[in-house]
Amino acid sequence: MIGFIIAGLVIGALARLIKPGRQNLGLLATLLLGLVGSVIGGVVASLLGTGNIFELNFLGFIVAVIASVLLVGTAEAVAGRRSVRR
Repeated sequence: MIGFIIAGLVIGALARLIKPGRQNLGLLATLLLGLVGSVIGGVVASLLGTGNIFELNFLGFIVAVIASVLLVGTAEAVAGRRSVRR
């Protein structure tokens, strides 16, 4: 479980580094988006038959980072819309 949290944090941090621009996301949001991205990556890798959902493999890691980049972009858009309405 601790490894899953650390992997989520690393994947979330990589996603924020890959996504251009400045994101107004805290450490907790980065961790949560990384965890969700890693679950998505694990599910996709599992569906492709490369391993178990909680098993770290190359394809799952790549898909997790891509999913996290998309999630960071979505979270940024949602947070941007909230700040414009104020």
